[in-house]
Amino acid sequence: MKRTTLVAALATVMLLAACGDTKVAGNTSPATTAAPTTVAAAATTTSTLPELSRIVSLSPTATEMLFAIGAGGQVLAIDDQSNYPPEALKKPHDLSGFQPNVEAIAALKPDEVVIGDDSSGLSKQLDALGLKTWVGAAATSFDGVYQQIEQLGAMTGHVAEAAALVLKMQTEIAATIKDVPKPAKPLTYYHELDNTYYSVTGNTFIGQVYALFGLQSIADTQEVSSDYPQLSAEAIISANPDFIFLADGGFGESPASVAARPGWGSLKAVTNGNVIVVDADISSRWGPRIVDYVKAIAAAIAKAVGSG
Repeated sequence: MKRTTLVAALATVMLLAACGDTKVAGNTSPATTAAPTTVAAAATTTSTLPELSRIVSLSPTATEMLFAIGAGGQVLAIDDQSNYPPEALKKPHDLSGFQPNVEAIAALKPDEVVIGDDSSGLSKQLDALGLKTWVGAAATSFDGVYQQIEQLGAMTGHVAEAAALVLKMQTEIAATIKDVPKPAKPLTYYHELDNTYYSVTGNTFIGQVYALFGLQSIADTQEVSSDYPQLSAEAIISANPDFIFLADGGFGESPASVAARPGWGSLKAVTNGNVIVVDADISSRWGPRIVDYVKAIAAAIAKAVGSG
């Protein structure tokens, strides 16, 4: 993923409204700081919607969801940021960047075009060409994640598979939270989006993932105007976080490079070995692999608490 794409995608506020034939996946549940405790029962009914066999996915998160529920064979093409699972890359994957190729999308004659960020008004352009769209805005809660998976399952005729995936995610997340050791006092973190110190607050979805373990973002103690604020080096040093999570490891940042920054070498996260490189794609999406991220955080906490 390109560095500019990652930060821009995370910093964009995706408040979407339905129009024409566009279907918007709602995040009707309020933001929560814990995964839902009630697990979904396996679906026994079939979709009442016509099964769609020609889907274009312009959302990396939705692409992961579609393949995870067994609908990968119904995907015609994907956007240039959809890089998982590996079999997705066998599909044409150059239809969309910051300037989506509307004509190329229309030429495929899809039954549905799945969109993530619709801030550019792509759904209106496609609607004008008679194409139906489904918009999956950035999730604001775990319930929102599960709802999108279930909606894609209904749309593709994979209702049971979608329900099974939701159940598996809920079960694994609940088990991971239960097994992680509890620290004696709340721990803080700095989640780095890039080396210009853009970060996240606890209000973001990834912030809520950290909150499952009681972790608190140092950005929440700063005066910020966005949930993806740019912090100063001085503010980070002053906050002295227990953990530093590097979502920019793919661009060369590492525990060693962090330790070499002026004034950073004495931070608790550095001296205790709690500077952790994380997968930028997983942390910026809200698909099935968020379970892997939860487990990675749990492992980091277990190591920190065990060594403390």
